[in-house]
Amino acid sequence: MGITLKELAQSLGLSPTTVSRALNGYPEVNEDTRWRVMEAARKLNYRPNTRAKSLATGRAQAIGHVIPISDQHEIVNPVFADFIAGAGESYARAGYDMTISVVADDEEAQVYRDLVGRGSVDGLIVHAPRQMDPRIPLLRDLGIPFLVHGRSSGVNQPYSWLDINNRRGFARATEFLLDLGHRRIGFVNGIEVMDFAIRRRSGYLDALAGRGVRADPALMVSAEMTETNGYRAARRMLALPDPPTAFLVSSMLLAIGVRHALWDAGLHMGRDVSVITHDDDLSYLKNGDAVPLFTATRSSIREAGRQSADMLLDLVSNATEPPLTRLLEVDLIIGESTGPAPQRQKDSA
Repeated sequence: MGITLKELAQSLGLSPTTVSRALNGYPEVNEDTRWRVMEAARKLNYRPNTRAKSLATGRAQAIGHVIPISDQHEIVNPVFADFIAGAGESYARAGYDMTISVVADDEEAQVYRDLVGRGSVDGLIVHAPRQMDPRIPLLRDLGIPFLVHGRSSGVNQPYSWLDINNRRGFARATEFLLDLGHRRIGFVNGIEVMDFAIRRRSGYLDALAGRGVRADPALMVSAEMTETNGYRAARRMLALPDPPTAFLVSSMLLAIGVRHALWDAGLHMGRDVSVITHDDDLSYLKNGDAVPLFTATRSSIREAGRQSADMLLDLVSNATEPPLTRLLEVDLIIGESTGPAPQRQKDSA
């Protein structure tokens, strides 16, 4: 059971005003006092009264996430749950609530206007950005702090974002397969109106071009990132006269589908055909146990959620702060799913 602000102040021998200012980051509170207050709040399980804080600050003490419903929308990917879990940890630490509005695609802009007009939220996180995403100029015009999880190519106005280096990560993964002798590399991507998917394709194509390998359109698929689509794409490519000896795929769900397709075709993953996936380090869909099953470009989506929330809360607290941007690099984790290209390809290369 938690304690009140007054009780927390009494335990520290400080005034409630000083404790409140320390918890809310006021610069006139010295660092030693701030640290002592934060540690005591953590140990004594202090949780701020959100309603009282809202009345005192004039803020809603809430951050909004607006999620469009669409069968073609990448938000159906389960990484969203891990992102929200990470963001929620940061909101709770700062005494903020989280609101999630699930809306029809054609109502999204009006929902943003309504949330801002009613003062329901102090900031917004934008998910699954597309090229030239119209939500960015809209939110700039509405004058509310916001942060984009990802980036939007073609938007020239400054805005806050956090993204992973999709292009470099997928170029590196493709180069790894090329180093193993693979020249027929199937690419199973997300929907390529999404900015992250466009950047991943660019990385794949850049790596092929850098080694003088022709990109074959028959080896490239863009689809919603589901197990079924991974299976279908791999089955189709494996039926080609010159099938791929390796696959680079954009999510763990796609990779599971590719693995099933290899199994059905009597092929051994890692020996007959190699697979690299982007796995997002999901908390509930682990990439093997002690040894990774898949070689993977890895990033923590939960950590991305935490960092995105922290950045947005900084923007809420400092209205004059310029846009914040952060680019996270991805790791290439070597697992059991990759190996040298089969001899037949080496002989024909």
